[in-house]
Amino acid sequence: MNGRAAHWMDTLRTQLWPLPALAVALAVLLGTALPALDSNLDGQLPESVSAVIFSGGPEAARAVLQAISGSLITVTSLTFSLTVVSLQLASSQFSPRLLRTFSADRFVHGTLALFLAAFAFALTVLRSVREEGSGNSAFVPEISVTVAFALAIASVMGLVLFLAHLTREIRVETMMRKVNMEAQETIDRVFPGDRPVQGSGPLPVRASFPIAATSSGFLTSFDKDALLHAAVESGAVVRLDKEPGSSLVAGVPFATAWPLEPAGHIGPEGREMLRSAVNAAVATGFERTNVQDVGFGFRQLVDVAARALSPGVNDPTTAVHVIGHLSALLCRLADREPGPEQITDDDGRVRVVLSLPTLSDLLDMAMNQTRHYGAADPVVANRLLELLHELACCDRQGRYRAAILDHLDRMRNAIGAADYSAPERQGLLDKAESQAAAVRTGAEK
Repeated sequence: MNGRAAHWMDTLRTQLWPLPALAVALAVLLGTALPALDSNLDGQLPESVSAVIFSGGPEAARAVLQAISGSLITVTSLTFSLTVVSLQLASSQFSPRLLRTFSADRFVHGTLALFLAAFAFALTVLRSVREEGSGNSAFVPEISVTVAFALAIASVMGLVLFLAHLTREIRVETMMRKVNMEAQETIDRVFPGDRPVQGSGPLPVRASFPIAATSSGFLTSFDKDALLHAAVESGAVVRLDKEPGSSLVAGVPFATAWPLEPAGHIGPEGREMLRSAVNAAVATGFERTNVQDVGFGFRQLVDVAARALSPGVNDPTTAVHVIGHLSALLCRLADREPGPEQITDDDGRVRVVLSLPTLSDLLDMAMNQTRHYGAADPVVANRLLELLHELACCDRQGRYRAAILDHLDRMRNAIGAADYSAPERQGLLDKAESQAAAVRTGAEK
């Protein structure tokens, strides 16, 4: 699936309305077709079937259908209210960027779809109930009323399950686990385990020119095939200078292009065509997504840690749990090849260079804000040191020793400046020094 298709699929996945809207449409169709089947089978059903389906008259059928439709629209309103309250809680207490995770919950989508489908079906079937009079014979769609009753019972069970699900989903541990899982999926998609080692890539020549964005927003995804096609058609090399998740501003350059051949030249018309093609190959949105943005999961987790460490919340335990998730994600990347990606043409020449984060970039994102807000708490500082130790253990090839040592040095400075008791400070400093010595020893082997 290319980047643009993945972008639209992710957009649909995180919207509350598509599945309920589809369910309502199907319910209306079923509520129209099933009474017609009732009419054709009127009086022809076996006694064993007639004994278990609805057997009341028109007034009873109307009463049942009205009760179902009236109660279900009330339950649906309650469900929406609980959903909005949960979204508000997630936004205010954890992070506004967690709303995407909750709004993508398929259980919530399915529950709303069930309630609205049952309401629409009962209301549609109600139109077909007729009483005797004015030349019309009485008609009760017995099968349809029975189906409406079954949907009502299913909705009651769905409400109970929804409440149980909601109480579990608003826990911070559940939200962090879901963010972790989504981030792992993005890592596996962008940096698969068999990703080849990427070189530094070609450097721009004098004839290079910038490509400005035509729309503002976050860079959510790019279509690799479209970018390669644009570069080949223009005889150029294209380098995206912005990573997924970066903010683009219309009129500001976000990519650079230059002729493939050193003596080549791309005229004004060719440059304009290339600018249009490159802009068409990237997708922008008003919020970051997990489609190709590896850093988004890190950003969500760090936001939760920063909010937990704020004076208004003061929940260092949550911050410690967040650091554990950050450590797991970093260790997942330690034996892979993160960083910029090169796309070659059929002749093996590099035509497109995509800017993607390195592990050092993601380590900075995980450590900097968390250290800034959490260094005042010795428990959080200790967990940050453990994160660096865990990453060093997973870095079996030693490619990230310099970055780990740099952050150990920053941790020593932060610990030295923090208001700890003397034993706490010395214990943390000794731990940081022993870890740094172990990393250096590994580099010497």
